Amino acid sequence: MIYGSKDTVDWIDRHTTALAKVAPLVDRQLSPLGLATIGILNPCSDEVILDIGCGAGQTLSQIARHVGPGGRVIGNDISALLLSVAQERFGSNPAIEFIKADAQALALPDGSIDGAFSRFGVMGFKDPASAFSNFRRMLRPGGRIAFCCWRALEENEIDHFPISVAKRVDQVQRAPFSFADPEYLRDLLEKAGFEDITIVKYDEPVSCGGLDDTVEVLLSVGALGQMVRADPDLRSKVEPDLRVALSARSNPASISLIAAVWIVSASVAD
Repeated sequence: MIYGSKDTVDWIDRHTTALAKVAPLVDRQLSPLGLATIGILNPCSDEVILDIGCGAGQTLSQIARHVGPGGRVIGNDISALLLSVAQERFGSNPAIEFIKADAQALALPDGSIDGAFSRFGVMGFKDPASAFSNFRRMLRPGGRIAFCCWRALEENEIDHFPISVAKRVDQVQRAPFSFADPEYLRDLLEKAGFEDITIVKYDEPVSCGGLDDTVEVLLSVGALGQMVRADPDLRSKVEPDLRVALSARSNPASISLIAAVWIVSASVAD
């Protein structure tokens, strides 16, 4: 999915509706990756942090614990539905606010934030160079950015395993893996004006629960979930084989799949 393409609105509606339904399970699955990235960003008391593509809001709450009551966490997402879920879950925290916008065109003032963060919210921009230049513009001197993004599909068991079981590897939409090349990422950030760029390879076995929960997540979001949303009849065709394959894992009561990501960080000159 590329923001701004002719299919964007329909894609976002279907994706975010599915994601909203399984948000607690996805949060359980992806939280370790987000927390590792928050650790790299190292938000401090009283800082203003932008959460790019905050989705259903878990990372907003996690960052808010670091900035404290004197800080602010700005949750930005293009989806009104996901922002409404985030507001319902975490909107009572006075440190958290919400902005619905395409982050590529987000219009916060120059130098108004201390840090920018994202858990898988930066891979789908129509013009990633403009997006990162915009994030750079909003950061104060000495500010920093940290985000996690997927490495190659073939390295990511979390997506490659279910689509292999479904025998549909050749049908995968590659946009979520658009930052698989670290040199492309480095060049993108350098041209946007960032310094001290660090790109760390990070692998983590992640789980959303047992067999039923894992099947539900894999058929709702991710590479296979995207195919099922486009063709709902596909679910009944692939679910039996997926259940058998997952049941054969070493611990079907808590099924883990390897997530292979880059944790990327960079800063703005003082």
